[in-house]
Amino acid sequence: MPMTLARRSMLAAAAALATLAATGAALAQDGITIRMSTPASETDSRSVALADKFGPMVAGFATYEPHYNATLFAQGSELEAIATGDLEMSIASAQELATFFPEFSIFTAGYVLQDADHQVAVFNDALFEPFKAKAEAELGIKLLAPMYLGRRQVNLRQSVDELKVTTPADLAGVNLRMPGTDAWQFLGKALGANPTPMAFTEVYAALASGSVDGQDNPLPTVVDAKFYEVTSQIVLTSHLVDWNFIAFSKAVYDSLTPEQQAAVEAAAWAAADFGRANQLQKEADLVSFLEGKGLAIYEPDLAAFRAAVQDAYLASDLAKAWPEGLLGQINALGK
Repeated sequence: MPMTLARRSMLAAAAALATLAATGAALAQDGITIRMSTPASETDSRSVALADKFGPMVAGFATYEPHYNATLFAQGSELEAIATGDLEMSIASAQELATFFPEFSIFTAGYVLQDADHQVAVFNDALFEPFKAKAEAELGIKLLAPMYLGRRQVNLRQSVDELKVTTPADLAGVNLRMPGTDAWQFLGKALGANPTPMAFTEVYAALASGSVDGQDNPLPTVVDAKFYEVTSQIVLTSHLVDWNFIAFSKAVYDSLTPEQQAAVEAAAWAAADFGRANQLQKEADLVSFLEGKGLAIYEPDLAAFRAAVQDAYLASDLAKAWPEGLLGQINALGK
């Protein structure tokens, strides 16, 4: 549920106190410790990028101390921990930020972000500045850089001879396993399919038996779960281009010298760029791997899918919190 105004005001006050505390701490010592809390493992692509790039680049004035597998703070509590001065850094999702600021939900919707380059363009554009400013003012969090997670694709049992997907109309009657939340089920319907909620652990058997026709996930998940053993094609719909943000304590940031602030920002972008390049290469490599397993892989009419899905959102309650005209501005930054 969206964060209440009173709760956000309390966190804003806590963030202001955290600024004073961080300033005093910086004056009292030469170096600082930047604790990063994440539910991801140390081998996760985001964790690796931060360890390889961010940590070494701030080593001259700070110690980077990552905590993996939610061992420092529980998943979902990291942003509040930063706001209250109990944590310096985390990896935040747009979904998490939308629980505080409903307008952030536009960045979680299907076909809003088109690809990795579009994410960077949106993050760096003036249209995103109000979102950064609100996170700083009300949570005491600086969003330093966007991290690319990957694209979700449609993976089907039917051969291309049986079903070739070009537009949303081609998915009519297709039982497509999607995560069970209302937002995911809405996206499945907007894609033209018949979305079927199902636990992830049941998907392989359901595909094998034919109780569902397909599923949607990024290519690494298709490979990790071996869905390629029980499916015949992947439609590169890229219907959700997922991202995270490197979230940093504004209190700690404000306590640094201008040179140190510049180093923190450069380190965040170096990590984000490194992780993005690695993820894109992994996706490209997996296309070749899956084709080698006999799957047909092709791109449908993305303009037709994008138009249908965006129209569905704009006609729904899900878009009520979106600033007027913002979707058009985001689209204009894409292809």
